Amino acid sequence: MLSRLSKQLSLSASTSRNLLFQKWFSPNDGTSLWSCSFATQSGTSTARQSFVADGSMTDKIFASYSVYKGKAALSTSPMLPTFRKLDSGGVKLDRKGSIMLTFWPAVGERKYDWEKKQCFALSATEVGSMINMGPQDTREFFHDPAMLSSNAGQVRKSLSIKPHADGSGYFFSLNVVNNILKTNERFVVPVTAAEFAVMRTAFSFALPRIMGWDQYSNQPLGTAHKNPSKVLPHLTDSEWDK
Repeated sequence: MLSRLSKQLSLSASTSRNLLFQKWFSPNDGTSLWSCSFATQSGTSTARQSFVADGSMTDKIFASYSVYKGKAALSTSPMLPTFRKLDSGGVKLDRKGSIMLTFWPAVGERKYDWEKKQCFALSATEVGSMINMGPQDTREFFHDPAMLSSNAGQVRKSLSIKPHADGSGYFFSLNVVNNILKTNERFVVPVTAAEFAVMRTAFSFALPRIMGWDQYSNQPLGTAHKNPSKVLPHLTDSEWDK
């Protein structure tokens, strides 16, 4: 009986989390949590990573910090690295992690087109460059999935971070040129100094984790990723996935 009660409570908690997540991000709900103070809307959604006895994850993880502005929205979230088990018994980094920046265009007041997102994955070095920015510094990053191949230049992404003239924050601008589809998309999100401070602090915390270095101190290698073939899909998202 206790077992049945535990399962019912677990199902109820899971349902509540799903409804809450839908409430936050529903594009059709004009009364969302972000409808207050539209000019500087921001928010954080987090979930704890948990493991069962065999080392596998029990819940899908959502952890993001988002800002919602008049012309576009920006969400930032850590993408953890993946590992693979070696024949020797050790565990090796298989895919590096990143900080994923996701942009959505606004289609009206307090409304965003969630289907037309564009992503930009910051590498560890790019994260370090952003963390090191001063009040008047500028950063520009360029990504091309076909770089060094004959298809180079067909799809290009450029991210620029430039300070406001009055020093009150930064402009995050993403430009995506797709010569295959003949499209050119641009997103601009003004970020206040306070919002940037949150990003800087969160990115500093996440940096060793997207590198996989936290595994050395937090838990024995091979425990948290005992079955590396069962990796949650959202932890391995690519900026080139739609």
